[in-house]
Amino acid sequence: MEGVASEAAEPDPRRWRSLAVTLAAGFMSLLDVSIVNVALPSIQRGLEASEAGVQWVVSGYALTFGLVLVSGGRLGDALGRRRMFLVALTAFVVTSATAGAATSELMLVAARLAQGVAAGLLTPQNTGLIQELFHGAERGRAFGIFGTTVAISTALGPILGGLIIAAFGVENGWRWVFYVNVPIGVLALVLAARLLPRAPRQAVPLRSRLDITGIVLLGSAVLAVLLPLVRFEQDGLRRLWWLLPLAVGFGYAFVRWERRVLKRRGSPLLDLRLFTRTPGYATGAAIATVYFSGFAGIWLVFALFFQNGLGYTPLQSGLAVTPFALGAAVSATLAGRLVDRWGRRLTVAGLSLVAAGLALVALIVPHVPASATGYATAGPLLAAGVGGGMVISPNTTLTLDRVPTRMAGAAGGALQTGQRLGTAVGVAALASVFHAVVNDDGGNYPLALSFALLCSVVLLLVALTLAILDAHRHPHRHLTVRSRDVTEARPFE
Repeated sequence: MEGVASEAAEPDPRRWRSLAVTLAAGFMSLLDVSIVNVALPSIQRGLEASEAGVQWVVSGYALTFGLVLVSGGRLGDALGRRRMFLVALTAFVVTSATAGAATSELMLVAARLAQGVAAGLLTPQNTGLIQELFHGAERGRAFGIFGTTVAISTALGPILGGLIIAAFGVENGWRWVFYVNVPIGVLALVLAARLLPRAPRQAVPLRSRLDITGIVLLGSAVLAVLLPLVRFEQDGLRRLWWLLPLAVGFGYAFVRWERRVLKRRGSPLLDLRLFTRTPGYATGAAIATVYFSGFAGIWLVFALFFQNGLGYTPLQSGLAVTPFALGAAVSATLAGRLVDRWGRRLTVAGLSLVAAGLALVALIVPHVPASATGYATAGPLLAAGVGGGMVISPNTTLTLDRVPTRMAGAAGGALQTGQRLGTAVGVAALASVFHAVVNDDGGNYPLALSFALLCSVVLLLVALTLAILDAHRHPHRHLTVRSRDVTEARPFE
C-alpha cells in the first residue's frame, strides 16, 4: 500500500527547486575530493606539515567519505532524507570552517576526516531525494542534472583550487579552499529547511530500524579495502595488504548477517534482494564500479603528466583537461532526457566514446611535441567527455529506477560505495603503471601516460561488455512509469 500511495500522490511543486539546493550541496562535497590537491604544497608550507600528514588531507577524506555512504543512505531511509540532509550539511559546513582555521597538521587531518564523514552522509540523500520527488521521464532528467553536477565537480576541482590559491596568495590561499564551502553551505541550509519535504513520523522505534551489526561489518569490510588503496602512494598496498583478506572475511560475515536479519523480518542495512530481485540494479552497480575504476584514475595521471612531465602549473593542468568536463556537462543533461527512450543503449554508446577518446589520446601523445600536446588532446578528450556524460546519469537512472522509494537511500549509498571502491582501485592501478613506466624508461612521461590510459581503456571495455550484455538481455528496457513502480516494489513487501 505504501507504493500505491506514493505513486498516486501529485508531484511536489517545489521538486525542481529542491533538486537545485541538494545538488549545490552535493557539488561542494564532490568538489572537495579534488580541489584540495592543488593546495597541498601551500598547506605543507603554511603548517610546516609532514609529507605523510599532507597526504592524509587527501586520502583521509576519500577514506571516510566511502566508509559511511551505505549507512548514510540507510539513515536517510529511516530518519527522513530532509532531516539527514540538514544534519549532514550542517556538519559539512562546520568541518569545512574548522579545516580552514586549522593551526596544526593534526587539526587539519582530523577536520578532513570529519568532513569526509559529513560528505558521505550527505551524498546518498541526493539520489534518495531524486527517487522520492521524481518519477518516469522526469526522473531521467533529474539524474541528467545530477550527472552534469558530478562531471563538472570532478573536472573543476583543480581549476577552482588554482584560482583560489592565485587570488588569496600561496601562504593563506589554501584556507579559502575550505572557507568557500561556508557561505554556500549556509545558504543551502536555509533553502533546504524551507523546500525539502518532511518525512512522516514513524511509529516503529529508531533502534529497531537500524542494523548496527550490519553497519559495523560493512564498515569494517569497506575500510579494509579502502585503506590500503588510498594509502597506495605511501606504500600502503605493500604494508597493508593483509587487510584485503580481512575485507573478504568481513564481507562474507556481512552477507550472512543480512540474510539472517531478513529471515527474522528485521530491517537490514542493505537488503540483498536489491541485487537479486530488482531488474538492472546488480548490473548497473557493476558497470558503475568498473567504469569508475577506469575513469577516475585518469585525472591523477593527467596531472602527473602535465605538471611533472611538461612543467604545467596546476591551473594550466586543470585547463588542459577541461574539454572532457565541457563535453560531459553538455551530454549528461541531454542523456538524462533521452534515457527514457534509449535506455541501456545510451550507456553502450557512452562507454564506446570514452574508450575511443582515451585510446586516441594514448596513441597521439608519444608522437606530438610537448608544446602542442594540450591542443592535440583537446578533441579526443572532448569526445571522451561527451561519452562520459552518457554513462553516469543514464546508468544511475537505470540502476535505481525500480528500487522501492523507501530503500532509495541505502540503494544509492551502495551504488556510490561501489564507485568509491572503483575509484580507489583505478587510481592505484593507473598510478602504479604510470610510475613504473617513468622509472623504467628514464622519465618518458608521454609513454607512461599512454600505458596508463590503455589500462584505463581495458577497464572501460569490461564495463562496455557488461552494458552490451544487459542491453541484449533487456532490449526494450525503458524507465518505469508510475503504475509499474508499484509492481517492482512488491517482492520487498
